[in-house]
Amino acid sequence: MSPRRLLACLAALALWIGWALPVAAHEVRPALVQIVETGPGDYDVTWKRPVVGDMALRLVPHLSGGALDKPASAEQVAPGYMTRLWQVRGGPPLDGQTLSVEGLEQSVTDVLVRVSSHDGRALDLVMRPSDPAVRLSLSPANGIAVPGYLKLGVEHILTGFDHLLFVLGLLLLIGANWRLVKAVTAFTAAHSITLALAALGYLQFPSAAIEALVALSILFVAVELATSRRADPTLAQRRPWLIAFLFGLLHGMAFAGVLADIGLPKGAAPQALLLFNIGVEIGQLMFIGAALALIAAWRALSLKMRLSLPGWNAQVPAYAIGGLSAYWLIERTIAAV
Repeated sequence: MSPRRLLACLAALALWIGWALPVAAHEVRPALVQIVETGPGDYDVTWKRPVVGDMALRLVPHLSGGALDKPASAEQVAPGYMTRLWQVRGGPPLDGQTLSVEGLEQSVTDVLVRVSSHDGRALDLVMRPSDPAVRLSLSPANGIAVPGYLKLGVEHILTGFDHLLFVLGLLLLIGANWRLVKAVTAFTAAHSITLALAALGYLQFPSAAIEALVALSILFVAVELATSRRADPTLAQRRPWLIAFLFGLLHGMAFAGVLADIGLPKGAAPQALLLFNIGVEIGQLMFIGAALALIAAWRALSLKMRLSLPGWNAQVPAYAIGGLSAYWLIERTIAAV
């Protein structure tokens, strides 16, 4: 492939990403079904489904006993979610019913299910698009299962394209060396702190403003990447771990948004939080490993084919990341205002 044709492909790819990712920049948040049984045949059902802009995912919950086929008792719309509430009185027993979510198999989101009975039994699980129905078999109160939060954390970071762009910008700015290890460690420590504080309710913030600041952090790294060849290194180039830590605090609050919206299982919040955070780190390391492998493969291919590209070619990633982050910043600032 000639250098000119290669650059044309890169430009086309950048335009496609710019068209495709604005909606995906908002991470794919899970839906939530919470059922609280207050007595035999009496239970309250809360259904929260994600909303992206003015569009809500077409997901409809059903209980085999038919309780959710009736109009909801209440409905409200909040930033990022639409919530419905059913108050069931004198309904069929909850234990043994089948919960299904219509439309889940055509989506890319998950559904967290949290059920508690009047006699202390409980159930926590995650429904996937591949399995949109589950039988409610309540376990003893001390048997709360939270391993689904681990996979939720992995999926959350791998579908959070804005967070991944920030990590990619750091990787390109620092390179594959010891400084990258320090920066990633600082980023991990920072977002773990704010994730825990926010998820446990010790830190509150406007989510729309945090998302705008996350976009600003990506734009900052893109500018640093574009000017990285100057003679006088900037603070980000001299102390990348410090920048990673400071912006990691913001990204941790954004990570906490998904947990703040769906909540943590009662009596098992620390375990679920830890597993979610570990899942985020696993997903982040998977992305870094894949990015390093692609960079190494590209360099090996360039040497083998003796590609001669113009000097400004090295600026393509910086301007692609900067363009997308600037778009997200404008979009999210308007939403926050």
